[in-house]
Amino acid sequence: MKLVTTSVVRGSHQGESHGGIYLLDLEARDVRQVVDWNTAAIDWQGRGWDRGLRGIAFDGEMVYIAASDELFAYSPEFKIVGSWRSPYLRHCHEIAVYERRLYLTSTGFDSILAFDLDRHEFSWALHVLTHEFRFKGISYDPRSAGGPLQLNKLHLNSVHCTRGGMYVTGLKTGGMLHYNGDKLQMAVELPPGTHNARPFRDGVLFNDTEADALRYAGRGEGLEDRAFKVPRFDPTQLTNRGLDSSGIARPGFARGLCALSDTIVAGGSSPSTVSVYDLAANERLLSVNLTLDVRNAIHGLAVWPHG
Repeated sequence: MKLVTTSVVRGSHQGESHGGIYLLDLEARDVRQVVDWNTAAIDWQGRGWDRGLRGIAFDGEMVYIAASDELFAYSPEFKIVGSWRSPYLRHCHEIAVYERRLYLTSTGFDSILAFDLDRHEFSWALHVLTHEFRFKGISYDPRSAGGPLQLNKLHLNSVHCTRGGMYVTGLKTGGMLHYNGDKLQMAVELPPGTHNARPFRDGVLFNDTEADALRYAGRGEGLEDRAFKVPRFDPTQLTNRGLDSSGIARPGFARGLCALSDTIVAGGSSPSTVSVYDLAANERLLSVNLTLDVRNAIHGLAVWPHG
């Protein structure tokens, strides 16, 4: 089995790599970088927002990967075949395909944008906001000028869609929200700093980033609950410690998550490492390390569908 992952290098300077796209062969423990992300169009303001590639999704032969404010389409050979922008796409994190739409978290605008996969345009958006201590979702047209201001109040970082609705999580939402097309409400409370939350089996699977762990929490008595600490490295082996002035770059930062089956999952951590966990056996099966540069962190992670 192969996985595809994106990485972000915090604290990179102009002329340096800001991460890229990697293919991982789990059986061979082999890593191959297929895209090195280094572009002059990077926004250098803020705390490293734009420096790297983010979420990953697929539609047939098309591989979609998001940067901060642009959606890219690649062939399976990683040749760019298209790209699209929206004035309401800013600081994108995760993306997801459901039916004929691709959904993107627009963290800067507290929104979820929908990209029409047939017409190749941003066609719908949902602004997530709090109202009298409750959450509210207001839809708008991202092609018009009537959208929200760029405030980044909730830091939305993940979106997951099923027949039962859309699930959205942010660093400041307090948990995973559920949108059924009408109402937006809390589905499950989660720890602060959660990334990549999604419904899984009879519960929720997520990266508990502040605890440096991947976790599964079920609805039952807790017998199936799991918490896997991400791999640790000898501090003397790590490189570029302290070079990210934002303070975000640190070992153990848990981000990037995908399910390989109903019992096996994969998660990412920094310095860029992908680990595979067996929920039933409650053990880590393997880890593949890409680099010991502590600034380099896994972001997007998905099963590679193209052989």
